[in-house]
Amino acid sequence: MLFVTDFADLAVVLPLALAVALALLLTGWRRGALAWALVVPATLAAVLMAKLLVAACWGLLPFHGLRSPSGHTASAAVVYGGLLALLLPEPARGARRPFAALLLAALFAVLFGGTRLALHVHTRSDVLAGALLGVAGALVLARLAGPRPARLRVALPLAAALAVVLLFHGDHLRAEDQIDRVSHLVWPLTLCCRKY
Repeated sequence: MLFVTDFADLAVVLPLALAVALALLLTGWRRGALAWALVVPATLAAVLMAKLLVAACWGLLPFHGLRSPSGHTASAAVVYGGLLALLLPEPARGARRPFAALLLAALFAVLFGGTRLALHVHTRSDVLAGALLGVAGALVLARLAGPRPARLRVALPLAAALAVVLLFHGDHLRAEDQIDRVSHLVWPLTLCCRKY
């Protein structure tokens, strides 16, 4: 399980996101590169904010079992699901791309969420929260990227992604430790908890 879950560690996902953005730009798909460069970091930032909020308000939020939204689950959904949805051949009607993004992102969320549960590092609520954030990110990505250019060479983004995964797989950033250390410093978030 650890082998699979390591594909969604931030040590892999961050350089992967950068490499894919550059590869999409080099292929000439500026809109796709811009959408990728905006949505993937925004999704990861949303996960970070959710983690900080839960850490600052642990036990006060009305969600059973929510300890820390799964960043691995969210990352896998938006990065792997989103990338495959972008690189699929353009359907006859553009409305199918968001549907493909939904399905692919959900598939990766289930796969990686399952590994997080099997490793006992997250609860079902954590995985569900991460999945919702990641799938939402993939849907926004599919919408913002627009239609894939007809002559887009998908080999370059795929090769860039594969190279980064092979180079960084197994590395760990240990982001949870850092988030726990700074969560008590984010005092404005605790004001939100008083409503509950």
